Amino acid sequence: MRQALIRVGAIVRKEFRHLGRDPRMLLAVVITPVIQLLLFAYAISFDVDHVPTLVIDFDNSPASERYLQQYEASPFFDVVAHGTSLAEVDTAFDDNTARVAIIVPSGFSRTLASDATAQVSVLVDGSEPNAAKISQAYSVALNQLYGQQLTREWADAQGLDLSSFGLLEPRIRTWYNPERRSSDFLIPGLMVVILAIVTVQQTAVTLVRERDLGTQEQLEVSPMRRIELMVGKLLPWTLIAFLDVALITGLGRTLFDVPLRGDFWALAVGAALFVFASLGMGLLISAIAPSLDTANIMAMLIAFLPSFLLSGFAFALDQIPVFLQWISYAFPARYMVSISRGVFLKGAGFAEVWPELVSLAVYALVMLVISSVMYGRRSSR
Repeated sequence: MRQALIRVGAIVRKEFRHLGRDPRMLLAVVITPVIQLLLFAYAISFDVDHVPTLVIDFDNSPASERYLQQYEASPFFDVVAHGTSLAEVDTAFDDNTARVAIIVPSGFSRTLASDATAQVSVLVDGSEPNAAKISQAYSVALNQLYGQQLTREWADAQGLDLSSFGLLEPRIRTWYNPERRSSDFLIPGLMVVILAIVTVQQTAVTLVRERDLGTQEQLEVSPMRRIELMVGKLLPWTLIAFLDVALITGLGRTLFDVPLRGDFWALAVGAALFVFASLGMGLLISAIAPSLDTANIMAMLIAFLPSFLLSGFAFALDQIPVFLQWISYAFPARYMVSISRGVFLKGAGFAEVWPELVSLAVYALVMLVISSVMYGRRSSR
């Protein structure tokens, strides 16, 4: 046992020496995840506010001016221009100087004065569907509130007391992310994506590199067992992955103020199982890939794209096609994103995330066994 540990330790020291001699590799595995976190966290945002808005008032009355003041006072709409013709709407949308256009027709105040229903046009640029959908919802809500205000003023003018009528007043609360910040939603998922990239890609590349350089054959004819070689090669990347988890968690807590409400040890166990599953995927790629370039491409396709698109990181899984939902079960990032967001945002512990932990444990075990068998067959050829 002692001799086995000594041999494994020798391989681990060899790997760390290679990292120390290659600053680019050290940058890729330690600094790049931090850079990726900062870039993704600042560049990706689902928050929509201060939408540039063009207003056109064909009525030019105190009533229309009062109506348009509702948009100017709203923190969601940012009135950037006052137009005089419909042609300016096309120009503003084409030049991306406005995303919403509010058009008040002539006769607006006269229609309101006659107790009839006045209409306004709200044009939304649909080239950005998320912003368009939210802009439409905010505009509808703003008009409803303004309509209620007009109804109360009409009732007061008629001497009616609306307080005797039953009213519905919704009290809306947002759980887990009351400020609805994108960083709180994104960073727990970013940790999973970055971990997948580092572990899968670097594991696949480092083993294929040994084969391309011819040093793998020297290691296999040595007294070292194949399992000792695999453990020695994978252990450094396991430690580096844990370091990345600590860095990302620390940056998320300190720099972005992401809450950590749940059980830290549930997150740690989930991260460890996810790392082992990702290492198994990297080992499987190394057994299949014939060259270093092929290993890089396969690792990127398997690690990054499914982790980004099929994990729930960016898109809710129940909103994608059913066949893609089934495919997502074949990738460990799906389970880890649920664990990460559950622990960070929902205060989850082992009692809440144990199904995902069991799934990750089974996935890691099966992947490591399959990849070990295939790697052994590849080495014996």
